Amino acid sequence: MATSIPDTRKQQIDDVLLKLPGVKAKKIGGLDAYLVSDKMFACISGNGVGIRVSAAMAIELQFSRGDVVPFQPGGMPSSKEWVQIDHADAADYALDVEVFQASLAFVKGTRG
Repeated sequence: MATSIPDTRKQQIDDVLLKLPGVKAKKIGGLDAYLVSDKMFACISGNGVGIRVSAAMAIELQFSRGDVVPFQPGGMPSSKEWVQIDHADAADYALDVEVFQASLAFVKGTRG
């Protein structure tokens, strides 16, 4: 049975991510995705938000924060540039704006 994201949770995440310059929302592969320059930099997955950052930043976040885990959409491993931030309360994503901005900048600067 597919799990759906409560509308209020998605709205709280939208409120944070869609305020960032150039960000657009789109459904990709059943995920609520956030894109910049037509490239996905974040998406809602399970109880968290997956983000793409440099491999070095991904390692740093996983070791320095208890709420950051490897990004595994649908239980499948993803690249070393993806991590997931898990917050029980979606309003807490407002505290991660700097991390989202770093993700956005990283993805804008990549070719793929």
